[in-house]
Amino acid sequence: MSTPSLPSTPSEPALTPAPSTPAPSPATSASGPPVAPGAPGDLEAPEPGAGARPARPGAALLVIVTAYLMVGVDSTVVNVALPDIQHDLRFGPTGLSWVLNAYTLAFGGLLLLGGRVGDLAGRRRTLTLGVLLFALSSLLGGLATDSGWLLAARALQGCGAALTAPSTLALITTNFPEGPRRHHALGVYTSMASIGASVGLVLGGMLTSWASWRWALLINVPIGIAVALALPRAVAETPRHAGRFDAAGALTGTAGTTSLVYAFIRVSETGWGDTRALLGFTTAAALLAGFALIESRAEQPVVPPHLFRDRDRAGAYAGVLLLPAGMFGAFYFLTLITQQVLGYSPLRAGLAFLPMTAAVFLPLRFVPRLLRRVGAKPLLLTGMSLIAVAGGLLTRTGPHVGYAAGLLGPMILMGLGVGLSFMPLNATVLAAVGPREAGAASGLLQTLQWLGGTLGLSVLVTVYGTATRHAAGSPAAVLTEGAARAFGVGALIAVAALLVTALTFTGRRRPDQNSAL
Repeated sequence: MSTPSLPSTPSEPALTPAPSTPAPSPATSASGPPVAPGAPGDLEAPEPGAGARPARPGAALLVIVTAYLMVGVDSTVVNVALPDIQHDLRFGPTGLSWVLNAYTLAFGGLLLLGGRVGDLAGRRRTLTLGVLLFALSSLLGGLATDSGWLLAARALQGCGAALTAPSTLALITTNFPEGPRRHHALGVYTSMASIGASVGLVLGGMLTSWASWRWALLINVPIGIAVALALPRAVAETPRHAGRFDAAGALTGTAGTTSLVYAFIRVSETGWGDTRALLGFTTAAALLAGFALIESRAEQPVVPPHLFRDRDRAGAYAGVLLLPAGMFGAFYFLTLITQQVLGYSPLRAGLAFLPMTAAVFLPLRFVPRLLRRVGAKPLLLTGMSLIAVAGGLLTRTGPHVGYAAGLLGPMILMGLGVGLSFMPLNATVLAAVGPREAGAASGLLQTLQWLGGTLGLSVLVTVYGTATRHAAGSPAAVLTEGAARAFGVGALIAVAALLVTALTFTGRRRPDQNSAL
């Protein structure tokens, strides 16, 4: 991240999620008109006894969000350490970008599979496996002595994250009953997902400055072990659902999303004319078309098609795809501007994002209450409008931009918009989803969130490259000229999310009514 001409890979802000991120991530809201219980293809009502409620819900929530925060933090914790990693392990400029890309590719490509594994094997069991795999791969990465070793460890981290992220969100669904208690849990979960990337930048800067880049990875080891030990004591397991595993769907879906993530990574590095990127898009289109055909015929599909039959849920999935697409690029270019235009150190650049993090927290205190009173649609329209306005204000960025005068206000508006938007989106996705399909629903949510961020960053980086290809002036002037164009496109993507919400969400029911489905 040291040169403005190489915005190579997504620094995923924790909204997630996500999966989301993803990250993203969590929310419930009004979905379409009431459906008669028992109608063919309806979502299951929560099963009695489908996982006992935790005796100490506060402890359960703490363990679950800690697991997800660990994954969210790792999406950015190594970013500020890249120059030190390059020096110690003798990476070339292209190879260095794969320290981030290896994680992105494995995580984004395997999320759908990770969500379905949790449905079939038990989500607490899957989460424990994912956390331990994440901790082991972090240990291997922290001990790496050459570039190949580190890249393999980062890819293995992505595999662990793909098992971890869908299970955390699904366990919120099964451990907390629908209504105020789940809204509170989703609010806490969303806040952790939303601050993960900011915490990662601060933590990475601190550890790299005070110790070594290796500790940006090694710190996951004790946290992962503690979470794995606490899970069976604090979190209720979900039942294992017998049935045939949709191997063909899992294979085509995983291969298709992996090809799509790879193609977007190539575009962000080399542009839209890259042969490998075009081949990746073609392969992804063929595989995902086959995946859709298989899922429409499978007895127990990886992604149940009837998840999209509810109009509000379909709109929420679209919002989960579009919002990160506009925001991840803005987050990335703000990181570049604070370090290369304002001259901030990595640690100070991370601290510069704390007001945005605080702004995310502020609305989360009252969003659950508003969600019950007015439903998701008004909150989403307000939040998405704030994000679009923030992007519009950032288009005024120039080489003499100041933090307080030029960046602070838009960052706070963006944080408020995130706090108002992501919980209602995720709660809408999870509303009235039966225990058997909570993992599939949350895995798809986080997959779309991750793919949206990757797609958005590749588009905004391409906009940046086009705007600066023949630009003259100082490096700061070139960077801010390209970033301003990228911010404008990000604002347009937020407007697209706003229009999708306005046209698709019905707003006919409040979340409390979802339990009647």
